[in-house]
Amino acid sequence: MSDDLRLIRSSVDEAVAANAAAGFRTDGDVPLPPLVAARRCGCRAPAARLGCGLHGRRLFTGLMAASAVNLLPGVAWAQAPTPPAPPVDEGLRKEVGKTSVFVNAVPPEQVEQAAAQQFRQMAREAQQKNQLAPPDHPQVVRLRAIAQRIIPFAPSWNPRARDWKWDVQLFGSAQVNAFCMPGGKIAFYWGILSKLQLSDDEVAMIMGHEVAHALREHARERMGKQAATRLGANLVSSLFGLGQLGDLAVGMGAQLLTLKFSRDDETEADLVGLELAARAGYNPEAGVTLWQKMLQANKGAPPEFMSTHPAGDSRIQDIQKVLPKVQPLYARAPKPEQVFGPPSTSKS
Repeated sequence: MSDDLRLIRSSVDEAVAANAAAGFRTDGDVPLPPLVAARRCGCRAPAARLGCGLHGRRLFTGLMAASAVNLLPGVAWAQAPTPPAPPVDEGLRKEVGKTSVFVNAVPPEQVEQAAAQQFRQMAREAQQKNQLAPPDHPQVVRLRAIAQRIIPFAPSWNPRARDWKWDVQLFGSAQVNAFCMPGGKIAFYWGILSKLQLSDDEVAMIMGHEVAHALREHARERMGKQAATRLGANLVSSLFGLGQLGDLAVGMGAQLLTLKFSRDDETEADLVGLELAARAGYNPEAGVTLWQKMLQANKGAPPEFMSTHPAGDSRIQDIQKVLPKVQPLYARAPKPEQVFGPPSTSKS
């Protein structure tokens, strides 16, 4: 198998291009796939969020819910060869902890296959409603150009990424949201590009952060932890005849494990994402301006992105502390030859 990375252009692209004359809708309702949606709650009122386990934690990657949709064949885009693994004494590698043993509880192939199925189903449904941007849309070209610069540095964080069938899609939803599913399935919603008017550097910060969650296999780790929690609580319940009390312990144990795990997820993804983007030639200082924009957007109706990506002054300060370690990487990196910029605010 070739060592070249592959960025997959789904065959959905051809279907979207064929229907492009119907117009790309940017104000539609595009539900999140089960894997991503499972991390979120349905509460909306601020008072309700105080008691919500999800909004009280920094969650980014959700529980896996398998889908029965078949994968669509894709046409591969050739990618640049994988750069050699960087020395461990530069960048932020020393700041990132070791991979949890809990990832071994769930086979990676199952997680990645289910993610791919969900992503394709999501794309199909959006395409049927003209809510999937055509491959020649300027913002799709932009997202894929940024991804092609970031992806070559992914295998140094996770060797499996070398064989991932990377896919980048833009969905026509006004929600401020983006995510990356296991196996390199990257999605941006129109709202996060248009409402926040993100620069290319800021898009790279989001993409790097999202990709980092997939590389560090946070979904797989969380699944492993919760499986272990259920197994342990059920065993205790069976041994001591606790009945429903055992079920309660299962739920409480899962929440406690997820609490610390999800906080670590966000910190880890910030660090890995900053390094990925910096090595790809994007200014890591955009990590600060990005979260400043998120804070500003949160003053009104909180965007969907904020329900699972809480931003605060402490987060910005944490990013600022590590900037001196990634700025040299950015200074040495080849810079993008083309600057794209955000979509126009006057026209979708």
